[in-house]
Amino acid sequence: NQGTPVRLKDVAVVEDGFEDQRRVQRAMGQTALGFGIKKLRGANAVQVGHDVRDRIAQLQSQAPEGIVLAVNFDSTQFIEESINEILFTLVMAALLTGIVCWLFLGSWTSTVNILLAIPTSILGTFIVMYFLGFTLNTFTVLGLSLVVGIVVDDAIMVLENIYRHRELGEGKIKAASVGAREVTFAAAATTAAIIAIFLPVAFMKGIIGKFFFQFGVTISVAVLISLLEALTLTPMRCSRFLQVGEKRGRVGLLVDRGFEKLSVRYLRVLEPALHHRAWVLAGSLVLFVASLFLIKLLPQEFVPRQDTGRFQVRYVLPIGTSLEVTNKLSLQIENYLSTRNEIDRYFGGPGGFGGGGGGDVSSGNVSVTMKGLKDRPKDPQKGRRLTQTELMDSIRRDLSGIPGGRIILSENSQQSFTSGRGSPVEFSIRGGDWDTLAAKATEIMSKLRTNGLVADVDSDYRIGMPEVQVVPDRNKAADLGISMTAIGQTINAAIGGVRAGRFKDAGRRFDIRVRLLAPQREKPEDIARLLVRTRTGGLVRLGDLVRIEQAPSLQAITRLDRERAIKIFGNIPPGVSQADAIDGALKTARELLPEGYRALPSGSSQAFGESFESLGFAFLMGIIVAYMVLAAQFNSFTHPIVILLALPFSVSGALLMLYFMGQSLNVYSVLGLILLMGIAKKNSIMLVDFTNQIRERGVERHQALLEACPVRLRPIMMTSIATIAGALPAALAIGPGAETQRSMAIGLVGGMLVSTVMTLLVVPAAYSSFDDLVNWNDERIKRGQGLVSGIFSPTPAPKTARMAEAPQQ
Repeated sequence: NQGTPVRLKDVAVVEDGFEDQRRVQRAMGQTALGFGIKKLRGANAVQVGHDVRDRIAQLQSQAPEGIVLAVNFDSTQFIEESINEILFTLVMAALLTGIVCWLFLGSWTSTVNILLAIPTSILGTFIVMYFLGFTLNTFTVLGLSLVVGIVVDDAIMVLENIYRHRELGEGKIKAASVGAREVTFAAAATTAAIIAIFLPVAFMKGIIGKFFFQFGVTISVAVLISLLEALTLTPMRCSRFLQVGEKRGRVGLLVDRGFEKLSVRYLRVLEPALHHRAWVLAGSLVLFVASLFLIKLLPQEFVPRQDTGRFQVRYVLPIGTSLEVTNKLSLQIENYLSTRNEIDRYFGGPGGFGGGGGGDVSSGNVSVTMKGLKDRPKDPQKGRRLTQTELMDSIRRDLSGIPGGRIILSENSQQSFTSGRGSPVEFSIRGGDWDTLAAKATEIMSKLRTNGLVADVDSDYRIGMPEVQVVPDRNKAADLGISMTAIGQTINAAIGGVRAGRFKDAGRRFDIRVRLLAPQREKPEDIARLLVRTRTGGLVRLGDLVRIEQAPSLQAITRLDRERAIKIFGNIPPGVSQADAIDGALKTARELLPEGYRALPSGSSQAFGESFESLGFAFLMGIIVAYMVLAAQFNSFTHPIVILLALPFSVSGALLMLYFMGQSLNVYSVLGLILLMGIAKKNSIMLVDFTNQIRERGVERHQALLEACPVRLRPIMMTSIATIAGALPAALAIGPGAETQRSMAIGLVGGMLVSTVMTLLVVPAAYSSFDDLVNWNDERIKRGQGLVSGIFSPTPAPKTARMAEAPQQ
């Protein structure tokens, strides 16, 4: 002012907290400061969680009065609970398997002999897992849980055959040697078939492929060790400790009588089945084809929705909304959450959880942790405790009436297997013009919100705040001697502010920043009223030198695969499967997009499609590899076909059980089908192998089947029921993470039930029919009219047996 000093307080005001606040965080309604902790790669997540909690307890004792340290959101707790739940099912599976073995054998020595295969196989698998660098995750522990009922199969086959030889009067050592040798081929073929199924699975790509690889290797190692144990340690123990004629209890006698009656009835059914082979095979084919229609009826999803007890509430307001307004909405949401007795803790606020100085003040997050399922109060309307999905649906309905913003709930149950948010529905629209993409994204989201296929529709595209653009007139500024730098510095100092100095107070240093008062910089016209100094020292109104324009700004321009793209996210509403939601969303988007623009699945939606394609390929390749392995073992092209006929009925049984139990087709249930393919063949392998052994002694084919099938009925029933018993705890599980193991185990139980019954009738009929085909081909070869010699040749039976079969044909 012409060199006259002026007091600063006469021309300026002090604005408290000039550095704009960009985030507010609260925990249970109280102001809080939050931070997240992530484990390093290769670290034990559960151990990290325990260490953090211990450290917090230690720091709490040192904290000043009034400061509370608490854990608001802990994902490792659910990991630990779910792993413990699966370990519990593993123990229960071992106990049930032991009870089944005792019921069938009626002898404690025989039962203990068989059950020793469980710790041998499981502990041996742990050792292999350790050296392979595997972790105790859902897939490996679930594989061990389901394999408990399978690892005893080989021991049951060996012990049952040794016991039969002992009953025929043979000595302990001879019975152990001969009995084990007779079933060695069948046991080895069964194990090889299981491993062959998982060979294609090991080569699946992506994150889910890594887990499937560990699942397949875990099961393969366990059955390999069980085979080694059954062919070495089990005969050794039988030669020393197996007692024949041991006093059986009432239950054992009842089981014996039951099997005797069952064998007689089975024989009565088997004879007409062999005489009406065409009807048996045709009926089984009709059953299989009819069961395939259940695939359309079953809901399809990537992974089952789990009750983790943790989810997030996200709220989004228009860009430019002040922190104060966003905070009011956040308080409304938090006040509502405080009224829900199902919730244990909630934490969050405007600005989100991003790093740096803060996030977008027009949006925010609240992380919610529910009480344990047993601690939740009963809902008065449903009369039971609400699950996480049900509570989220209730919160979604109640919060939808809050005006001013969009409320989005997410559980991120699929985030472990995909990149990004992990939303069940996720796709991107791509094209060349950004304005067209933005307009179509808004139109697609509006359509998805109305058709009911997708809930919580959201996008990564947001229009920015209106932007004020100052365009100078360079010629006029040059005539007045005003540089572009002077114009820029004037606007920056008045609107943005400049640091004029610093001062210290109580050991802290503060910046002194100067700018216009808030009422003087609220409108674009305020910029036009600013004065800029000319070269000669005069003042010119800035509005005479510049043109002021307003336009919406973009926060970011995203690209995928070098194309401009906008991602759209959504959750699955009640009663809609993930497959239908994804297909419906993509169909809606493609109908609205113009030519040259496309909609492609991404994130969880992309992983969903890729995983099912990979599993389908693994399913088909597993059958091919299993056929090749069986063909090499049996030295026949026809016997593997007969053996593999057990697979269609296992699929039928699994689909039926999944449908009646209200389960879905997901990566876990399909993986259970693949596991079922490996173990369902063991029954038909036992029948075919033992029939071949009898025929090699010169017995006619029809009579060999009538002799082999009833003899193998008991071990088939024992191994099948032991497998079912081992899977029952997982099928009936209700604890944390039970959703993942339940669908796999239910399919396994249903497949084993149906395939066991059908195998006992269809395999003998198919064996007889294919043997006729072989004989017919051999006769035509002799006349020079048959197929290539050797293609249909089975494991050769003696000529005397084939000649004796002529009257039967």
